[in-house]
Amino acid sequence: MNNALTRCPVCQNELTITRLRCDACDTTLEGRFVGGPFAHLTPEQVDFVLTFIRCEGKLTRMEVELGLSYPTIRNRLQDIIRALGYEPGKDESAPEISEDRRRKVLEDLDAGRLNADTAMRILRGEEA
Repeated sequence: MNNALTRCPVCQNELTITRLRCDACDTTLEGRFVGGPFAHLTPEQVDFVLTFIRCEGKLTRMEVELGLSYPTIRNRLQDIIRALGYEPGKDESAPEISEDRRRKVLEDLDAGRLNADTAMRILRGEEA
């Protein structure tokens, strides 16, 4: 069976899945369906993701398996992250802390009003 196309071979616009069929019972569903988050990846990117999973996310193991340098693997991973709609290096769960608040915490740490553990918890957003 072939993989579903995600781009129109004529104009390169995104294709919409409109019909699904079960081979076992011949049920057919019609509507508008999304292909999931990985549907927009190229076949090469999907292979990369599968290798990444097989290597348990260890880029050094991927270097050996793919025969590529660490920077090349890192760049390909960042391309996939962007293709999935994220920005590489940006921690989605990182708390927003103002520059003034961060500076105050560091000043308090430097002056001995906070210990290192407390300062780290505040900077991570675990304490107010």
